[in-house]
Amino acid sequence: MKIITSENYRHLQAEIGNLIQNFNETGIMLVDGKRNKLKLFKLKGLKINVKSFKIPNAVNKIAYRFFRKSKAERSFKYAEYLLSKNVGTPQPIAYVEETIAFSFLRSFYLSEQLSYDLTFRDIDLSKPGHEAILRAFTRFIFELHDKEIEFLDNSPGNTLIRLNDGNPQFFLVDLNRMNFKTLNFSERMKNFSRLTQDKEVVRIMANEYAKHIDKKEEEVFEKMWFYIKKFQEGFVRKKAFKKKFKL
Repeated sequence: MKIITSENYRHLQAEIGNLIQNFNETGIMLVDGKRNKLKLFKLKGLKINVKSFKIPNAVNKIAYRFFRKSKAERSFKYAEYLLSKNVGTPQPIAYVEETIAFSFLRSFYLSEQLSYDLTFRDIDLSKPGHEAILRAFTRFIFELHDKEIEFLDNSPGNTLIRLNDGNPQFFLVDLNRMNFKTLNFSERMKNFSRLTQDKEVVRIMANEYAKHIDKKEEEVFEKMWFYIKKFQEGFVRKKAFKKKFKL
């Protein structure tokens, strides 16, 4: 078992190893997904969020063993990078990998459990103050783009929001898919494609984003809406394909 901790948590390495060995039998289940599991643990007075990644397929067992960084390692290193750029994310604690001679098995990403008030999914324009939260979120995404951060899993549940007395704070989770590069206009707009199909919400995001980029509001909206429709069409096709060939 390989355990890599951040500098502030090296004293917990033995406890982390014991926690992982007993992962299936202990902890509070938060998400029991087909691909990944998320559990909450208490460790030395800390609330710890542990994500267990699905054992990869035969090809990826070799790839992750010798050629590619695991999802757990990427999550850990991306979290450290985000914090270095003053981008919010739960404090990374460690990542753990289980391997044998020629194969990759399980991996885990550990971070501090973060309290929050809502996610993008909970934004409701009929509620007081929520348009301001949406605009603040849009500015947050603009700032990510300007810092050359492309959050590929920018979906409704992957940004945690603390209301913070009218000054919202945003924290990214589910970090293993990111790019770090200069983003062109199309790439920036495509990064909104997973968030919503609500045209009113998209218009507000386009209005806010246009204030910070050398593009007209209508051009921002049209490009943003184009990628949202394209993503939804692809999602529907994929769902229909799976249904057609489901045994």
